[in-house]
Amino acid sequence: MHRSFLARLSFGLMLLAFAALAQESPYLANIRQLTFGGQNAESYFSPDGKRLIFQSTRDGAKCDQIYIMNTDGSGVRMVSTGKGRTTCGYFLPDNKHILYASTHETGAECPPSPDRSRGYVWAVYPSYDLYVATDTGQIVRRLTDQPGYDAEATVNWKTGKIVYTSLASGDLDLWSMNLDGAGHLQLTRDVGYDGGPVYSRDGKKIVWRGNHPSTPAAIETYKKLLADNLTTPMKMELYVADSDGSHARQITNFGCASFAPAFTPDGKRILFASNKNNCDGRKFELFLVDADGSNLEQVTFFNGFTSFPEFSPDGRQLVFTSDLNAKERYEFNVFIADWKGR
Repeated sequence: MHRSFLARLSFGLMLLAFAALAQESPYLANIRQLTFGGQNAESYFSPDGKRLIFQSTRDGAKCDQIYIMNTDGSGVRMVSTGKGRTTCGYFLPDNKHILYASTHETGAECPPSPDRSRGYVWAVYPSYDLYVATDTGQIVRRLTDQPGYDAEATVNWKTGKIVYTSLASGDLDLWSMNLDGAGHLQLTRDVGYDGGPVYSRDGKKIVWRGNHPSTPAAIETYKKLLADNLTTPMKMELYVADSDGSHARQITNFGCASFAPAFTPDGKRILFASNKNNCDGRKFELFLVDADGSNLEQVTFFNGFTSFPEFSPDGRQLVFTSDLNAKERYEFNVFIADWKGR
């Protein structure tokens, strides 16, 4: 009885804390935590809005695998191979297949973590390729097989187009292709990293994060890191373009790390994560900005790491990743909330 009372009290206090946090934002209500423990990130809705696909390092695993769960956090199951490292899962329009990047073709072990003696860098593993699988985990198609990094893919459910980041050109550029892997089109050509792309719902626009060095010294540093399959993420700005890459324009200029953009359902605004309040820090909040870069607003005030937002198909909910309520360092969980910004 005593433990039951304490459990109810603890749960009640947690709900009150979430309610207090939500009141600080005019956009979020009814925040619910869906995962508990480990590193869980990049959670995205299924077309019917009933499930989420996400990547997670959990249960003693050494690197990320891809999982699916219901939007209430139940029914968690792994849908990748359990081998290698995976990233960036996404549902296909038929609600029965998924897309993700994996290194499993080159070995069952996790590829080594990046060399942090060179600063805070990301690995762009050349063994990453894109795969289509059933939502029960059976791989049915390998979409990329050229040497070099292919990852960070998302899908537009209306047009059936995939947009992703690839080293196929010799630089980290955006590309698009059809669901069957045909019709490859290079979308960006500026020197530097372009990644994390997503379409607007009508498929007419894309938004992404980019780091385009502008001086000879910065370009040389970027190319040296890339030669070792590394890049640095701490100076990223957001860009918008037509879906074929034309009319590209930069919409942020914070000199910080801005990433994980998502169009609002009407396509008029962009929700994204940034550490713009402290460019050298690890605290990221969610922000809204018009698609032309105007009318910036801060959405969350959690005072930690919050990122990877995505709107539900009906626009009524938002899923995101945060260290809110984390019990350990480097614990990140998936949260869902009602979206009041419609």
